[in-house]
Amino acid sequence: MNHTGIHTISADTAASEPDSGPATEHGHGWDSTGNAPSARRASNVHLDDVRFSYDRGRSWALDGVTLDIHSGEYICILGANGSGKSTLGRIIAGFVSPDSGEVSLMGESVFTEGHAREREYRQARHSIGMVFQNPEDQIVTTVVQDDVAFGAENLGIPHEEIVSRVHWALEQVDMLDYALADPSRLSGGQQQRVAIAGALAMHPGMLVLDEPVAMLDDAGRREVSGIIDRLRNERTTVINITHMFDEARSADRLIVLDHGTVAYDGKPSRFLNDANLLKAHGLEDADVTDVTMNELNFQHSVRDDVDSDVQTLAVRHVTFTFSDAHREALKDVSFSARQGEIVAIVGRNGSGKSTLARLVCALAKPQHGSIEVNGIDALGAKGKRGKALRKEFRAKVGYVMQHPERQLFADTVAADVSYGPRNLGCSPEQTLDRVNETLEFLGISDCSERSPFALSGGQQRLAAIAGVIASKPSVLVLDEPTAGLDARARSRMYTLIAQLKAQGTTIVMTTHSHDEAALLSDKVALLHHGRLMAFGRPEETLAMYDEITDRALSKHGHHANADVRFDPSERSPIARKSSFMHQLDPRVKMVSALVMMFTAFAIHSATQLALAAAVVFGIVGLSRLGIRHVLHTVRLLLAMLTVMGILNLLVTRSGTVLLHWGVLMITDAGIVSAILYTCRFALVIMLGAVVMQTTTPTEMTDSMESLLSPLKRWGFHVQELALVMSLALRFIPTLTREARQIVDAQAARGGSVETGGPIQRVKALAAIVVPVFAGALRHADNVSLALDARCYEGGSGRTHFRMLTTRRKDYCFLAGSVFYIALLLAFPTIF
Repeated sequence: MNHTGIHTISADTAASEPDSGPATEHGHGWDSTGNAPSARRASNVHLDDVRFSYDRGRSWALDGVTLDIHSGEYICILGANGSGKSTLGRIIAGFVSPDSGEVSLMGESVFTEGHAREREYRQARHSIGMVFQNPEDQIVTTVVQDDVAFGAENLGIPHEEIVSRVHWALEQVDMLDYALADPSRLSGGQQQRVAIAGALAMHPGMLVLDEPVAMLDDAGRREVSGIIDRLRNERTTVINITHMFDEARSADRLIVLDHGTVAYDGKPSRFLNDANLLKAHGLEDADVTDVTMNELNFQHSVRDDVDSDVQTLAVRHVTFTFSDAHREALKDVSFSARQGEIVAIVGRNGSGKSTLARLVCALAKPQHGSIEVNGIDALGAKGKRGKALRKEFRAKVGYVMQHPERQLFADTVAADVSYGPRNLGCSPEQTLDRVNETLEFLGISDCSERSPFALSGGQQRLAAIAGVIASKPSVLVLDEPTAGLDARARSRMYTLIAQLKAQGTTIVMTTHSHDEAALLSDKVALLHHGRLMAFGRPEETLAMYDEITDRALSKHGHHANADVRFDPSERSPIARKSSFMHQLDPRVKMVSALVMMFTAFAIHSATQLALAAAVVFGIVGLSRLGIRHVLHTVRLLLAMLTVMGILNLLVTRSGTVLLHWGVLMITDAGIVSAILYTCRFALVIMLGAVVMQTTTPTEMTDSMESLLSPLKRWGFHVQELALVMSLALRFIPTLTREARQIVDAQAARGGSVETGGPIQRVKALAAIVVPVFAGALRHADNVSLALDARCYEGGSGRTHFRMLTTRRKDYCFLAGSVFYIALLLAFPTIF
């Protein structure tokens, strides 16, 4: 198998079923006028009888694909989930090579006669940009502007040109205000925009987009469409892998995949207007299929006369602020839902939809307000009563996350589904009945004894949902339930929602889609910047949502002409504070702090301790972080130090005995030793906290690379080591968040590592390890593709967006540090 010479991708990325689709209608495609491509137009992509398998030829993800894509074309690739779209996109982008066939990319023959040509692949990739379906794995640094610059750096673009490109790219995706933000703290839609900006900054001749708007709101989708239009005007070849018909209609040419074969290649209108063709290839739109409003029992009359007047959910004046945030994520939010109602929560990316969903599930506690389900408020009580109420509350609320397949953690599907009923106290017989009933309801009974990690993506999503509804919740919270699904899968999800509604389940779902909210909901809650702008009938509320979307687009247009301050020398996502410590050269700051931390161990007197305390507190003042904030961030370490200081007090035998109690004694020397021990370590910890909070991980790795650069003479791969450190720091928050999601999934189903006896806690903890490890492997595989997508080929030839420069204030700080250290060491000791 020759595709391993470039990169392989895991079998769950695409389906691998044998060819059963119809023959290709137009083997080499049309141009934008519907005519055969002109011979004068350069070919960006040529595929001839390409085949690709994930299982050594037992089945084919791509089977006999022949295509020509010409310069300047805008092509959309459609296909049902598992049809091979992403696999084809990665072959076109040069990230995987096939098992057989011929491949030419950007004028380079990269695969021929069964062999991949590494040099030609690398050369072709310099002219190809790609945005993957999951933007989180494509972002490789910890500051937005640095990540956007990463690809241009790898291409060896001069510094001044990189600055210009980064500014332009962020402007195109309306993310200029987030240039200094930490990507891991952005919403999924915002991360998607950053990933698109990173590709645009490379100025590719061909751009491959794999579901680029799957995580975006309506305004974001229209902005991406505008980006595509501008690229088309510049004659950039754009290949858009999508499941959205509106995007496909605007393309010059449509390619449809079915079970790994090209089922259609031609004008979009001819295919999309033929209901029989759509149905034959599993692409019928949810709005035009047999799944009509009447069959789903979604008559609009239901909105006027809901069967039950019982109020199931009540959210009252909820305000929530993240512990390290400076403004509220949610502000005074109130709404309610009756039994059997569907409430859609809409809003732009970052408006607080997912945060509100977690609060409704009692997975976080608001600072103000209350949330009641069936009259139970689990958030107000404390102690044992609070724990009991939270357990009762969570038994009545089910939570399906945005990526529900990541909620899975048990060895088998049946074991995962049974987790909730067991924690609710169901007997083994009742639990088994619920498992069988739920799996049958979702049509996955045959998967009960299979590992959830061996299922297809669609089956994993259904298994995760089964694990939630097996607990028979009164309220079901769905966070973006149709994200990334094709039309047929969306229809199936709509049917499931309808059936749950018919059973009297109250459903709260977040969604980006105006049409989805209009189709499914009885009421709509509109969030904007954490505030509830409207709550009521879909027609009126969604009209206001459209107004907000239009205003956002108008603002984006205004930004295009605005003189926005953009400085790559800014050092931190919170550098707008302009604190002295934030603006220091990170090399000077880190080296000076490190030396000061080591010399703290030379403190042996009260005078030295007072001097050190004055300097450290002065540095805290220069950082503008505030003493209380710094002490709060290191409070656990300070508590440990206090305990260690007390132990030091009790074991010191020298000096005058002040108190004697059995084998324990307290001496004057012991008191001095304990104070010195505790205080000097506390100062070291505080100094380290200031450095960590005023220096981004990217700055740390850049500084390390600069400081260790002399080692290059002896063959040390300094740049590669710095990149590995940067990636590790970048993905620690991601893996931590995924572990937290599994803990949340367990807590939402009645159990977690924080409750139960020791054995139960150990089992819950063990259940986290496997999916987190699997997630780490998935991220590692995706990151390797992301590095290829950004043309990373080692440190040689790279230029730098962030230029580390030493200025007057850096020399002043360095001189002050040297003076302090000399003064500290020169002080005579008193004790």
